[in-house]
Amino acid sequence: MKKKYFLNANIIDPKNSIDEVGGLIISEEGKIEAVGKKVNKNNIPSREKYIDLKDKYLFPGLVDMRVFVGEPGYEYKENFKTLSNAAIAGGVTSVVTMPNTSPVIDNVSIVDFLKRRGRDKAKINIFPAASMTKNLEGTNMTEFGLLKNKGIVGFTDGSKTIQNTRLMSRIMRSAYDLDCLIMQHAEDQELSQNGLVNDGIISTKLGLQGIPDLAEKIIIERDLTLLEDFNCRYHISQISSAKSIDVISQKKNNVNFTTGVSINNLSLNENDIGDFRTFLKLSPPLRTEEDRVSLVKAINKGLIDVIVSDHKPEDEESKRLTFSQAATGASGIETLLALSLELFHNGSVKLFKLIELLTNNPAKILKINKGNLSVGNDADFCIVDIYKPWIVKKEKIISKSKNTCIEDKKLQGLVTNTFVKGEELFKI
Repeated sequence: MKKKYFLNANIIDPKNSIDEVGGLIISEEGKIEAVGKKVNKNNIPSREKYIDLKDKYLFPGLVDMRVFVGEPGYEYKENFKTLSNAAIAGGVTSVVTMPNTSPVIDNVSIVDFLKRRGRDKAKINIFPAASMTKNLEGTNMTEFGLLKNKGIVGFTDGSKTIQNTRLMSRIMRSAYDLDCLIMQHAEDQELSQNGLVNDGIISTKLGLQGIPDLAEKIIIERDLTLLEDFNCRYHISQISSAKSIDVISQKKNNVNFTTGVSINNLSLNENDIGDFRTFLKLSPPLRTEEDRVSLVKAINKGLIDVIVSDHKPEDEESKRLTFSQAATGASGIETLLALSLELFHNGSVKLFKLIELLTNNPAKILKINKGNLSVGNDADFCIVDIYKPWIVKKEKIISKSKNTCIEDKKLQGLVTNTFVKGEELFKI
């Protein structure tokens, strides 16, 4: 690999507190050799060719903490190859894959298979999460110690919640002893059972069973109370309501934990569902505009640490059904950055803060050395024309499943190039 030089970029790297016009040098080994304002035309060899980025933005490769991949078992929805292609088109270079596969990622032999497949088929960095309970049944814990030694970065039951309080306390105790990360999807089963959308005016109008925000709040309150006794690494996968933010705000001073939010809940509300648009059947559900605004304010107050895509590809047959029968979830990894930039363009969140929630913060929570432009690290980064307008079209979606919830949406901010380990893997 030849050494590469990039000049005249707006570089943002929250980990290293970089927010300046400068350049980037990639070594022959695909590592970052130098970055920032000190890299300019005057201090690179005159005989070397360089790439003039003409004030485009250069960000560390995004780290997406919540991605569902169909492999193994559901390859017809998504596999490592198609996931990689979709991810790099959106500037995402590292992902945490959920264990909701067939078979479930709950033992070391499946982890070995997953890592081999990821290494052979994926172009991006794959960090698998394992399930907290065997077969996602919520009854028996998995072998945290053995799985962590195999390279598992965190434990979650994916789109399921640990309902049993005694089991949750055991999980937290083990996680504390072994320094494991717990990622909880917060939803009380009794309150959310058979629910399809947010419980409120829209659910009544559509005649659909609602999921109250109380279902989320109760689990968060329970877990954060347990956390006072079992101070493990705990992450709320994604919140959706103002009530949850109130609880988080109250508990922040007492216990250590982190919080995520789906870009869908930051950008859309229950009114977008319209007349039974099944592509907007999500978990957690889209809630009120007041809830959405509260989530945005919570980012600015430092109450939310991470933005995720909650990428959950579903085949068209699973979505082209009645609302009650349709599968839950949306494809979103390749629009994560562009949709997040909407919050910058409308003045809701500063750009540096957004990039921090998409790069450095998730990497820090996961304890992985990604999402930054530190000298000596793999050159994983994306180049973005943040003012370039474009429209989300189903036929142009790279993911194997096309179930985007923002079809025909006008966005501003386009990834033009993505590099992984110094190699250009995506270019428009």
